[in-house]
Amino acid sequence: MKDDLLPIHGGDLAAAAARYGIPRESWLDLSTGINPNPYPAADLPDAAWRALPDAAENDALAAAARACYGVAKGAAVVAAPGTQALIQWLPRLVPATSVAIVSPTYGEHAAGWAACGATVREVASLEDGDDADVLVVVNPNNPDGRLHEPLDLLRRAERRENDGRLIVVDEAFCDVTPEASLAAFAGLPGLVVLRSFGKFFGLAGVRLGFALTAPDFGARLGAAMGPWAVSGPAAVLGARALSDAAWIDGARRGLASMTARVDSLLASVGMAVIGGTDLFRLTHFEAATPVYHALARRGVLARAFAARPQWLRFGLPADTAQFDRFEQALRAAVAEVSDGLAP
Repeated sequence: MKDDLLPIHGGDLAAAAARYGIPRESWLDLSTGINPNPYPAADLPDAAWRALPDAAENDALAAAARACYGVAKGAAVVAAPGTQALIQWLPRLVPATSVAIVSPTYGEHAAGWAACGATVREVASLEDGDDADVLVVVNPNNPDGRLHEPLDLLRRAERRENDGRLIVVDEAFCDVTPEASLAAFAGLPGLVVLRSFGKFFGLAGVRLGFALTAPDFGARLGAAMGPWAVSGPAAVLGARALSDAAWIDGARRGLASMTARVDSLLASVGMAVIGGTDLFRLTHFEAATPVYHALARRGVLARAFAARPQWLRFGLPADTAQFDRFEQALRAAVAEVSDGLAP
């Protein structure tokens, strides 16, 4: 596979299977930042599948999200079929001539605003984007895990409230760093906070996300998405998972433990961990792209970046067996590439 054809998102096992000739079910997928040990999704009531979701289910979902995320009293909690849907809806509801996105980051933010006619520029810092109509920041950031101080973001939201501008804070990976969240301030008119359900709970296929925002804008956003934006199974399962404090605490501890094991392995093969969260690790390695291909030939899918060929991002193995498979493949891939580069 040519390096300029590297995937722009993680998780595309069908494409990887076609490119490398390895059956989809045989892959170890470390290309995403999704919890590999998902919340148990069994035993949903039959009515969740058969009937349209009703107001009581939607209210229970919003209440669970409000409590779990610590959303400000009076702020709107708007559920959507995934954060990606919200990323595409915001530019359609917020008139903006100029949009600044703290980068490098998740590319769909830029694509969404550009598709609606805004002039989008990628900036290296919050300060560089202070003059834009809309400032977008992912916190913690994907792919490097960079964290911005909540107070710094809050001050910008307060300033933007005064002149009708907006800051969008995408907290898709904030479940592992809840202290960094701005959910407690989500009612400010100059602030929209996005939260993703599927990553931390390991259920990306459920397609569930939330916008935490001022009540008037929340009403507009909800009306734009229309009735039944979230499926019945997603509403019921989301409310259940978001209310399960014991599972959430255990998941955080388990992810932190596996992250430490992965960091130790990466260091042992000479890969410098330059960022990440407890859901993914970003590394710098001179021959990162050849290692990506060498891993793929062994059925292990990482996340490579065409624009940054010395970067590789790794999700976490689910357990010791997956970790052992990853270790064996990684050591073999690095050795293969290093031998090929030797004079």
